[in-house]
Amino acid sequence: MMLTRWSKSFDREHPLPEYPRPQFVRDSYISLNGTWDYVIRKTENMPRYFTAQITVPFSPETELSGVCRMINPDEYLFYQKRFTLPEGFNKGRVFINFGAVDQVATVFLNGSVVGAHKGGYTPFKLELTDFLAEEGMENILVVRVRDFTDTKSYSRGKQKTKRGGVWYTPQSGIWQSVWLESTPEKFLERVKITPDYDNEQVKFEYFGAEDVEVLIYDGEELIADTTDRIVKIPDFKSWSPESPFLYNVVFKACGESIKSYFGMRKFSTGVDKNGIKRLFLNNKPYFHNGLLDQGYYSDGYLTPPTNQAMENDILFVKKAGFNMLRKHIKIEPLLWYHYCDVNGILVWQDMVNGGGNYGLEVSVFPFVGITLDDRNYNNFHRTDKEGRDLYLQELEDTVNHLYNCPCIAMWVPFNEGWGQFDSAKAYDKIKDLDSTRLVDSASGWHDMGKSDVISKHIYFTPIKVKKGNRPYVLSEYGGFSMRINGHTFNKKMFGYKIYNTKDALTKAYSRLFNNTIIPQIKDGLCAAVYTQLTDVEDELNGLMTYDREVVKIDADVIKEINERVKL
Repeated sequence: MMLTRWSKSFDREHPLPEYPRPQFVRDSYISLNGTWDYVIRKTENMPRYFTAQITVPFSPETELSGVCRMINPDEYLFYQKRFTLPEGFNKGRVFINFGAVDQVATVFLNGSVVGAHKGGYTPFKLELTDFLAEEGMENILVVRVRDFTDTKSYSRGKQKTKRGGVWYTPQSGIWQSVWLESTPEKFLERVKITPDYDNEQVKFEYFGAEDVEVLIYDGEELIADTTDRIVKIPDFKSWSPESPFLYNVVFKACGESIKSYFGMRKFSTGVDKNGIKRLFLNNKPYFHNGLLDQGYYSDGYLTPPTNQAMENDILFVKKAGFNMLRKHIKIEPLLWYHYCDVNGILVWQDMVNGGGNYGLEVSVFPFVGITLDDRNYNNFHRTDKEGRDLYLQELEDTVNHLYNCPCIAMWVPFNEGWGQFDSAKAYDKIKDLDSTRLVDSASGWHDMGKSDVISKHIYFTPIKVKKGNRPYVLSEYGGFSMRINGHTFNKKMFGYKIYNTKDALTKAYSRLFNNTIIPQIKDGLCAAVYTQLTDVEDELNGLMTYDREVVKIDADVIKEINERVKL
């Protein structure tokens, strides 16, 4: 395995210590990241002894966990953490938050079952109040995990038991931050923030509390202090990649003050002055120019070694002149979206796929022009109702979880037919949950006709934009590969076109943009997603190596090209 520069000096006892939810900040916070005890067993029965230690929140398969051991589908992974609450921490209720646990988790406190969660990518919280030891006494927390990876139809993303090519090493267990917080007995659970760009106002919808005072700040200046749920902001400052202005907010409810923020922006489609359907940002045609981003790290896999490593990726994207990232088949920690909010990067958010083993519907049919009906669950190996129901629940959880992130511009429920089903119904469900963003219902192929865009993946054939009744987006293309010796996962190499030198790669990349992408913008191309930001395992088609140590094409060269990728 390859270490990144961040992991070489990170604090194993206090990894990822930053507050993990900048979109809803309580002043109550105890990080449980760090050293936990663990044991792997063939039975679900509670172990008597925990025989080794693991660094949470890194999966046992990763180097940063200190374990480097695969968890098989027939095994149970048990974690144990002892903690004592500081005096005065408990304001009335105590909760534990898990950013993500892959795939099925059951949580115990002091020998009692607290709750359970199914789904490897969505966050969950459980109340500990009734199970806590007396104040000043030690508590024993146990988390039991079962990970089926691709042996069941649960969502697994790009993890595969037999990794290789575009499929990555599976990982298990806790892979995002774990923390405790305390609230009063009655408390503000969450807020839904909806900017209304056209009417110069913002709407707040409260859950768990009725009487909420909201304070809105423009920098240090207080511009609103009200209990109204719709607040006018005349002459507001817009949020965009060019000017990512954020308004800070404080919610006062039930004796607490909770911090958040929002951006005034609008995503829509429309017709430009030449009669071409376009993506619009803030009521103007806007070209989305971005990268496919898998969000994997050479030493932590799905988990970044530090939050600075995540931020580094965003800053590189910004420096290179891109304005968008397509977050591919992964839900990131909330801090990642915060870095996009602050730096002005649009995000196309993929839902995490599942279903049975993928076959001809992915590997052959799209290339010979065959579109399958996703209402027939056999076509895409989606016959398991439990898996379909869980996907729809995760879809709803994902939209609610990320709703308040200004950067989210588009939801992508299905990619290349992976576990696709009822995409038209998924479109409607998303629009019911969130009417403020666009939806790419079936990225790549198997378009059932209900989507906000025409979405194409083109790697092997000439790219030719065809006008239609929806904006035409090139949601994947490129994939140019080059090996950098000493910075690869193994000796294998996957890519769509292979180059041997930096000069050859740079020239090919420049030709692609100058001869194909830029000229077709005037013809109706509305967005382009180049594959990809970084290398991942066998895939060597990143602009950066897997360990982020080598940039294969100089950022200033990419930026000069990107300055011409616009409407």
